[in-house]
Amino acid sequence: MSDSSAPNRLTGDDLTTWAALATLLEWLPPALDAPLVRGFNLTHFEYGILFALADTPDHALGMTVLAGYANSSLSRLSRAVSRLEGRGWVQRTRNPFDGRSALTTLTESGLEVLEKANPVQAQTVSKLVLEPLTTAQRGQLREISLRIQRAIRDHSGWQPSRPDTY
Repeated sequence: MSDSSAPNRLTGDDLTTWAALATLLEWLPPALDAPLVRGFNLTHFEYGILFALADTPDHALGMTVLAGYANSSLSRLSRAVSRLEGRGWVQRTRNPFDGRSALTTLTESGLEVLEKANPVQAQTVSKLVLEPLTTAQRGQLREISLRIQRAIRDHSGWQPSRPDTY
């Protein structure tokens, strides 16, 4: 059923706003990937997996939880984890709590790579996303992003447990 108040097409400022955001959504992922791939053979998606694992007290998460954090299907996540596992940066084991699902754990080697990649990622995010904005615009971007997240899903996305580190 369609909402009769929704427009049939975008025009004017709405179209210009959407075009700017859609372009950003296409351009930002490869721009975030490039320095990580060049320096560490690591995509931004894979970096996010390592970061999420490092952000837990025991450096481990169930695959379903990790997929939720990554907004990923289990099959996409599994392929990425397999690549990381092949490099020795994570390991998968049977979840001791239920015996059926997989638990992904960050290895010492994975933590070392993440620690080396962190400054590169921070510099990239700062250069591409934060530095072009004023302090007020950063706050606006955060609020806009959260509003859009809530329009997509009732629950919030992944939030770092220690917001003072990235």
